[in-house]
Amino acid sequence: MSDTVLLAHGSGGIKTQQLIQDYFFKLFDNPILNEATDSAVLDRPKGKICLTTDNFVVQPQDFPGGDIGKLAVCGTINDLAVSGAKPQYLSVGFILEEGLLLSDLMRYVKSMANTAKSAGVRIVTGDTKVVQRNNCDHLYINTTGIGTIQSEQEHISSGRKIKSGDAILINGYIGDHGMAIFSTRFPKQVSTKLLSDCNCLNELIGDLLAKKCKINFMRDPTRGGVAGVLNELSTQLNLGINILEDQLPVRPEVSGLCEILGFDPLYLANEGKVLLICPKEESEKILNIWRKHPLGKNARQIGHISNEHKGLVVMQTCYGGKRLIDPMISDPLPRIC
Repeated sequence: MSDTVLLAHGSGGIKTQQLIQDYFFKLFDNPILNEATDSAVLDRPKGKICLTTDNFVVQPQDFPGGDIGKLAVCGTINDLAVSGAKPQYLSVGFILEEGLLLSDLMRYVKSMANTAKSAGVRIVTGDTKVVQRNNCDHLYINTTGIGTIQSEQEHISSGRKIKSGDAILINGYIGDHGMAIFSTRFPKQVSTKLLSDCNCLNELIGDLLAKKCKINFMRDPTRGGVAGVLNELSTQLNLGINILEDQLPVRPEVSGLCEILGFDPLYLANEGKVLLICPKEESEKILNIWRKHPLGKNARQIGHISNEHKGLVVMQTCYGGKRLIDPMISDPLPRIC
């Protein structure tokens, strides 16, 4: 019996059925998936539907604090959660390379199953394809997520309610994921105990929605980091954004590595952070709620929206000067998700 993925596992025959039953149905077990239909049949929920999809090609596929399986579930759940939606269902697509160890596949599938279960989300349908050796980097994963959103949250993704004076909040340290990936790629050159912040944010955000907090915008600063989100927003809305360097939550390890390597934490990817904009008077309420949650204990306000320097992001430095935070031109760390 082979201990690796074979082309026969993608043929649609006996090997395919064995793979589906022994790995996916066994670990993703739920009544909807177990119907084994070509399409998952779902109950019609109350409210509007949110739909998102994402592909995951992170390299390496195991990193401190997570792996490609956990990341694939967290990433899609977070895209729904920061839109103001309640994540409910996931579909999963696997592209497997011939020769992938079945033990590795089992680890990633278990990781996905455990992460989805912890987040209260069900994996209800999926697909698997196998490609020849050297035509894929072990495996790639696609996850598509469905959530429900209420009318009072529909504005959150667009940011159309943002106005001058609004507070900009984040739930914790930035740059951890990017630097954890980098340190894993170059273990001989970089020695650190940094962990990725890869986590599902739906509970953290759900606490705010349950308490009727006024939220004008949310986004998870993954590729392009905090700087990427803020620049996109300032351009889109033609508003100025002011941030404070001494309020940016950056771990000493991340800051030190960035100084050595020439990176900027503002542009590094995060996988467990939400950038939130709210009315100024609502900021303390949100921070107090977040700080009671493990994923928000280091939450803080990092800036505000302004009518000055419209379309630009400006940082007040620790030395009293001002620095323009430009849009990112090239990705300093490709394949971080």
